[in-house]
Amino acid sequence: MKLLDVEAVLNRETDIQKTDPEREVLKELNDEDTRYAILSHRWGAEVGYEEMTGLMKMEGRKRDEVRQRAGYQKIIESCKQAKKGGYEWLWIDTCCIDKRSSAELSEAINSMYRWYQNAQVCYAYLNDVEESTFPTEQDNKFDKSNGWPEWFVRGWTLQELIAPKEVEFFNKDWVHIGDKWRLAPELERITGISRHVLTDGLSGIGLSVAQIMSWAADRKTTRVEDRAYSLMGLFGVNMPMLYGEGKKAFQRLQLEIIHISNDHSIFAWKPQMPRTGSVLAEDPGDFQDCDYIAREGSDEFIIGLGFECIRLEGPDPGSSHTGVDSRARHQHRLAAMRDAVNSRQFHTFTVNSAGIQVLLPVVPSRDSPSHFRAVLACRHSGDLVTIDLVSSGHSFARTAIDSLLPATCPEFKTLHLIHCQDTNETRREFTLEDKLASYHGFTRRSTYPRELTDSTAALSSLADDLVVIVYANDNAKSHFAVGLGYYLGQMWVHVVGYGRSPIQGDDWTDFGKTAYQLLWKDRAKHAQSMSEHRYSLVNRNDHFIKHAQLPRSIWAASIVWGRWEAGNSNIMVDIVQCPGCCDGPCALTIISNDPPGDLVMPELMKTVSCSHSVILDGREVLVDECSGQRIALGDYGSYRDGNLIRMGNIFEDMRTLGIDLEDPAYRPVVSRVSSSEFLTLPDHMKNVNDLAVIRQSSPMTLLALHQPKAISLLANEHVVLLLNSVLSTRLAGINKGTPTTINRGTTPSTDRQSPSTSVVHTAAASVLQQTPTRKRKLSESYGTDAGADDEAANTDTRKLRLQV
Repeated sequence: MKLLDVEAVLNRETDIQKTDPEREVLKELNDEDTRYAILSHRWGAEVGYEEMTGLMKMEGRKRDEVRQRAGYQKIIESCKQAKKGGYEWLWIDTCCIDKRSSAELSEAINSMYRWYQNAQVCYAYLNDVEESTFPTEQDNKFDKSNGWPEWFVRGWTLQELIAPKEVEFFNKDWVHIGDKWRLAPELERITGISRHVLTDGLSGIGLSVAQIMSWAADRKTTRVEDRAYSLMGLFGVNMPMLYGEGKKAFQRLQLEIIHISNDHSIFAWKPQMPRTGSVLAEDPGDFQDCDYIAREGSDEFIIGLGFECIRLEGPDPGSSHTGVDSRARHQHRLAAMRDAVNSRQFHTFTVNSAGIQVLLPVVPSRDSPSHFRAVLACRHSGDLVTIDLVSSGHSFARTAIDSLLPATCPEFKTLHLIHCQDTNETRREFTLEDKLASYHGFTRRSTYPRELTDSTAALSSLADDLVVIVYANDNAKSHFAVGLGYYLGQMWVHVVGYGRSPIQGDDWTDFGKTAYQLLWKDRAKHAQSMSEHRYSLVNRNDHFIKHAQLPRSIWAASIVWGRWEAGNSNIMVDIVQCPGCCDGPCALTIISNDPPGDLVMPELMKTVSCSHSVILDGREVLVDECSGQRIALGDYGSYRDGNLIRMGNIFEDMRTLGIDLEDPAYRPVVSRVSSSEFLTLPDHMKNVNDLAVIRQSSPMTLLALHQPKAISLLANEHVVLLLNSVLSTRLAGINKGTPTTINRGTTPSTDRQSPSTSVVHTAAASVLQQTPTRKRKLSESYGTDAGADDEAANTDTRKLRLQV
């Protein structure tokens, strides 16, 4: 290790102008044979290795800038303390490591715990403490570090507190404010580290992996990789530095610990939010509540498993009239457990491509053959610790099950626990469409616990998973949360409505977290409500709505759920006006999209499951309902951007002029529908020439639409003047290429007991002066009765046809 020559540094600073520029201030020495002091501090404006060794070769202005830095003054004061304590050498991480060399940096990080451990004294510099006494109570001035000086929440300072035999604390002015031995009770309260560890170190105490991890749960580092690297010395492991690997560093740390330890508590972490996947923790924060988890000896573990069997099977098996057999069975089970616990396999973890191989007692679930609860050889508050597992191929992933009904007593089983992303895992996807919500001022504010990718939430198929999306309208002061989840093979959706929001600003993470916890708690109930509407191979109507009225508002959130190929789903979020009188505050209603298809879903949620088919000229044409603009027969106006700007209705105008449309002269022209063999008309429908036939593909529900699609108009003076007026002025700018629109309307059904929804074709108005030849062509193209048209054309009265 490179150590600062205390005398050389101080002499250089005393008379920098007369100092020999060639004199070295750093020297390579052996930490085991050298008496030295070491500094622990919080980084700020520091001085690096190059600046410290090259200070005398700098030009004057640059050298003065370096000497005025707080980091340089920290080096000088540390050297003064070392000299006062009788130490010739001092190590400081900022200037004693040449970070240009990756090999030197890696060596320093892997050796750092030992270097602090071998130091005669460690100076802990608390740069944010101004008082001359050690802080023993939390203070709001340290609000960014949980009420304590920042030194106590940094990742690297954990080992710098535990490893040295002596730790002396100094305030920002380098006033001594205490030492580790005298402050042990206060340090235990601040850090959660036992005072025995603080005074005697880690050796000989037999701490569990989970306990040590818990000390780092709330600490922070600048680089995410340092969350793992700063803990290597505490566990006595080494591994190469790979900055840029992110959270994989902590996974590698756990695998290194598993290589040298058989401590089950490394699996005893509790995730900050429930998840499914690797049996290894993602972050030290997952061990936050593990400070009282203790390892269990073999004999104690066997006794604990025996009590677990008694708890599951009932009272003492020897107390019943079948006591002899039951007692023998119980003793036999205990003997088998003892053999397993004392086996080499139980005390050995093997890491391979299949996962972490371990022998554990497991309890299968009565509800799901793929779910298990494994018992670990460690205790928390007197109880054996258990973890929930779900099978994925030949391996097992960590999951969370609120209430598992055990099928049997614990039985030992060799498991391969997944420690990385499972290759057998498939992803269930929810595609979100929430444009309609934004029309009403409700915008997406946050998602929890992870972000969406292109409005798609991908959930794990191994077991339980949940993503929550929060929407809010600041003007209405209302908000709600939508949960998209997966539970025991069932995808589910739920909406939670809230009243006026107490949250101000743009940070909705806390609200999302609260909604997540509420939805997660009731996920079994939500999934069960969805399973009641399972996918039907006959009707294919796997759509329904969940409706939640937002309290103290006129709004309600409607969530339309529809499953599609490969088990994935579309979700539409809509806002409707609802005073709460229909369902009551926060009441939920499930509406299945069963025939006749009353559910209208725009955008990606079109009602394709209730499509109709029409037989036109022997061809089957699929027809969907449209929830867009309503256009009545005879409407005219300008057509822009996909919408008809209505200016009037030709039939209303004719009535205003006194034209009687009931006059037989205005004879309906029928567009015949061929292949009407699908229709069986009831008695109340006599005239097949006035009907177009529509049938729904499945089941065989037949609908009838009243005609006409066109009307022949007498070319008398009033009609001609009206149409000329419409064409010259009121229809100016009309788009003659108006696409066909499909509009809803109620018509008689062929089944009196099942009123259905019909469709009506409408198009832009056009006026054609008819001749017999022209009319025949039009009749043929529309499949009408040509003979009837010829007869009408031979009359003396000139006619016009209005095609709509």
